[in-house]
Amino acid sequence: MRFTGNLRKPLIDCDTMRPLIIFSPNEDFSQAYEELKDCKKLSLEIKKYRHKRSLDANAYYWVLIGKLAKVLGLSNPEVHNKMLCLYGQPEIFEGKAVYMTIPDTDAAAEKVANATDYHLQPTSQVREGNDGIMYRTYKLLRGSHTFNSEEMARLIDGLIGCCKDAGISDAEIATPDEKRLLKERYGVDIG
Repeated sequence: MRFTGNLRKPLIDCDTMRPLIIFSPNEDFSQAYEELKDCKKLSLEIKKYRHKRSLDANAYYWVLIGKLAKVLGLSNPEVHNKMLCLYGQPEIFEGKAVYMTIPDTDAAAEKVANATDYHLQPTSQVREGNDGIMYRTYKLLRGSHTFNSEEMARLIDGLIGCCKDAGISDAEIATPDEKRLLKERYGVDIG
């Protein structure tokens, strides 16, 4: 069972002097309460609510990726990685972005551009290693499957702009129903 809601200011249990957590659910809680009211112990996980993107947005994104890839003569993963470089989010560990170095060769750049298991954004930083080989620094990016609806909206909005710049017509970008849905759900306005 999952519920969204709000925490209220805790009360103090007079018998145990421990705080009582008060959770005000947004959804109907009556059935869950009936099922759980006689349980002596419950497990509860509380975390900040984040609106998840819809699978419709993901499907629409990949349709547009395919259209843009065809126009540009690139692979779908290459266009997807370009969009992540332009509109994506860095992977963060303990408050810091993650960087890695890779040999600065055409073969390595091609492999990075077409990668599907990881997403890297090249930086301008190139240095010579102890082995005499030149290395480029890349920033690790999050995969779009981890994006919330706001992040996904930014990615789709950027992709739509790139499609228009590539000469893909509004009619090819979205049907009237898709335009309405994108505007209502994500604030993405195709025009």
